[in-house]
Amino acid sequence: MQTAISSTEAVRNFSELLNNIKYRGDRYTVIRGGKPAASLIPLEPARTAVTLADLREIMRALPHLDNNDKAFEADVMAASKSQPPMPEALSWE
Repeated sequence: MQTAISSTEAVRNFSELLNNIKYRGDRYTVIRGGKPAASLIPLEPARTAVTLADLREIMRALPHLDNNDKAFEADVMAASKSQPPMPEALSWE
């Protein structure tokens, strides 16, 4: 559905309009001088919301590590050892 809005309303709420277009797929017709002047439409289809209920399928679709993959474990351990130590007390406390 395309919503008609005035050019003044479009200017005042431009950031909100862009968010509605990008994330919800809203469409707008900008009216100027009582006549349609422009259309604001998404360039890509709006992504459907991902909920916590979808997490199980997302996790299932991810690649799994082989239990015998010692090279990955070695990489993680090497990376963690190369990190600077955490300060005991933070200076802004």
